[in-house]
Amino acid sequence: MAPLGDPALFAVIADEAAAESHLWRDSLVPTREREPVPVFSTLCESGHALGVETIYEGYLVHYGRPRLFAPPDGDAALLLGDYLYAHGLVRIAQTGDVDAVGDLAELISLCAQARAEERDGDGVAWAATAALLGERILDGPRAALRDRADAGPLERAARERAGDAAVDGALAVHADRVG
Repeated sequence: MAPLGDPALFAVIADEAAAESHLWRDSLVPTREREPVPVFSTLCESGHALGVETIYEGYLVHYGRPRLFAPPDGDAALLLGDYLYAHGLVRIAQTGDVDAVGDLAELISLCAQARAEERDGDGVAWAATAALLGERILDGPRAALRDRADAGPLERAARERAGDAAVDGALAVHADRVG
């Protein structure tokens, strides 16, 4: 298992969701059963960590094994995942980094397409986006994945920026959470 992350970061995600809706509060797993394991926030600037992990938790609610939530059914999971996406984007928008918001919106769309088409590449898309968040240089690598199912350019970009060990660690945790 990956090292535990900053418990305060994950407590903020859980507490704000619980305050937003009784549905989200009721979907939280008990505190002792939560898995506050950072995945892609380890690759981005600390000011983006909360937003990235909030969006990633939404992704896990939709497609994997969430760390904080256990929605009671598919409808609640869909709504909770979308709430976490939106709340994470708001967090990033509060930093004033409009380009980062655009990158994350593109990531959500790209990963939804990959999942719908049952293609690989979501992990490296997450890694590259986190590592290069807001730098406006991912259009070409994203197009390679979207149009040709080629994740290579995204993986190279992530590794060049964050290093092999950091990317390998994030991808290993991601693979464990999405199967």
